[in-house]
Amino acid sequence: MSEIINFASNLLRSALPNKAMPNGSLKDIFKFNGGVHPPEHKAESTTHPITKLAIPEKLTLPLRQHVGHIPKITVQVGDYVLKGQMLAEPEGTVSAAIHAPTSGTITAISEEVIPHPSGLPDMCITLTPDGKDTWAVLQPIDWRNTDKKTLVERLRASGIVGLGGATFPTHIKLRTNGKSNVHTLVINAAECEPYITCDDMLMREHADEIVKGIAIVQYLLGAEKCIVGIEDNKPIAASVMTKACTLACTQTCTQSPEISVKVVPTLYPSGDARRLIHLLLGTEIPNDKRSTDVGIQVFNVATVLAIYRYFEFGEPSISRVVTMTGNIAVPQNFEVLFGTPLKALVAAAGGAKSNTTHFIMGGPMMGFDLPNDLVPITKAANCIIAATPDLFAAPPPAMPCIRCARCADACPVNLQPQELYWFAKSDNFEKARDYNLFDCIECGCCTYVCPSNIPLVQYYRYAKSEIIAVDKAKEAADLARERNDFRLARIEREKLERAQKHAERAQAAKTEVNAETIKPEDGLASTSTEATPANTDKQAAIAAAIARAKAQKLATTHDAEVDAEVPAEKAVALPITAELKTPAAEAAELKAKQDKQALIAAAIERAKAQKLAAAQAGLAPKNIENVSATVQAEINKTDAIREKAKQAVDAKTLERKPSD
Repeated sequence: MSEIINFASNLLRSALPNKAMPNGSLKDIFKFNGGVHPPEHKAESTTHPITKLAIPEKLTLPLRQHVGHIPKITVQVGDYVLKGQMLAEPEGTVSAAIHAPTSGTITAISEEVIPHPSGLPDMCITLTPDGKDTWAVLQPIDWRNTDKKTLVERLRASGIVGLGGATFPTHIKLRTNGKSNVHTLVINAAECEPYITCDDMLMREHADEIVKGIAIVQYLLGAEKCIVGIEDNKPIAASVMTKACTLACTQTCTQSPEISVKVVPTLYPSGDARRLIHLLLGTEIPNDKRSTDVGIQVFNVATVLAIYRYFEFGEPSISRVVTMTGNIAVPQNFEVLFGTPLKALVAAAGGAKSNTTHFIMGGPMMGFDLPNDLVPITKAANCIIAATPDLFAAPPPAMPCIRCARCADACPVNLQPQELYWFAKSDNFEKARDYNLFDCIECGCCTYVCPSNIPLVQYYRYAKSEIIAVDKAKEAADLARERNDFRLARIEREKLERAQKHAERAQAAKTEVNAETIKPEDGLASTSTEATPANTDKQAAIAAAIARAKAQKLATTHDAEVDAEVPAEKAVALPITAELKTPAAEAAELKAKQDKQALIAAAIERAKAQKLAAAQAGLAPKNIENVSATVQAEINKTDAIREKAKQAVDAKTLERKPSD
């Protein structure tokens, strides 16, 4: 049967006229370096039309079904939900929503095993269908009469991601800041991996809807033209798509931008976005730029179909077409609700044959083994292959590299795989980075052609993971250092601010005291007529305290004013009599001088303080005269004490004076 199908496909391919496909000639194709052509195994699953899979008994919806942040759960256990109702809303910019594939009850929110290379469990929402399949209220969008920004915001809630396998949120690719610089839209319909035929069958059965979805994407991007790239091993799909594009251009030729179909050679990995752009347009995308930087955007055919159904009918992303093939009874394509257990899909395809060992999700070149047949179908599941030792033999033991350079010849990115292998094996990650390790798309061409059976891609993945871990650790360390530097700078700034505030307060206090204290030339304090009684009392107290401090300081210091006031003739006599003084007499005399001087200074300062307090308290002139009389009395008393002290000194001097 497969021989007949292959013969028919080749016959159609050779008989398909180029004039039926705009720009369909291979003369317009720009070949890329390398690539391989493994056995296709596509005809087995294209003999039957797409079949809609029945609703299973339980749906398990992983939150991690796309690139970016996981969505935020909006339901609780026990909630009844309708088909198309949002179960988890997007969290952050790069995120996608999760919707209920059918109506039913939320029975669990827990960790379950998901389809992932690690085989580890992750958070999932378990939905038990009620069998009614009741839709929630859908809201179609008139995209022709709606603002583009509003359309992109609505698309964010659709849950649509790249269905070619990358699962990048679609609204990110359509978001533009102001005017878009995208002039060409490329529709990826190459489907280069062996076994996968879901895009082929979609184009055969839904070409009209795909073209309508292309028109919506062109409108959102503002792209002037669109090119659909299809490999030459899909002649039926190429013919159907060409007719649909021609019909669309005929009906709205003056309003719709140009849409054409190009057939490219069957060569893996022509389905890679950069390789397909090079094939169709001859444009080489720099490794440090995106395709949008040169005005080109790429969408998968299944993605544009999902966009059309969302805008036209309001249907969010709740299902996809999956190829069930390999060692299975009836290989074919199914439309499967997200969350459907793998065993239900296997059973719908007639069951796996007895010698099936495991299941592979994706193609044989870039796919991975599934942990069991209970894992759910997700948005990334474009193909499930029932594997056997005959189809996928266990890899033989790796042998030493013989430096044959076949891997370099097959590399579509023009890398040096053998050098990257040595660097990864020796943990020389910086050198691997210098050799553009991250340009590797992990297509597996190098591993496929290696005569030594070295799993080269596994070494590259290991090196990438180690470099990413080191970069994250360095980033965390840099962030911690920046935070610490900021903390130290903040502490220093606060210290300077406190010091400045203290200096300003001290300066203000000093200015206030200088303005309110006694001036040296007039001996009186300057008073303000606008000062309040509270401020006056406070200033008087400050001045009195300063006067008392000066008196205490003067009383405890040695002052020579008494000696300066002694008459000149006695000053001459003192050195003569100094020889007759005993040490005890000298000490007593010195203490008497200090006591008298302290009494004099204290009396003067008390008088000044009383005078200042009276002046600042706002006394009447009569009271001021009384204070002045009191001060004069104190001064007279002090002068009398000083005179008595001088007379006493003179008397003692005369008593000790020797007789002639």
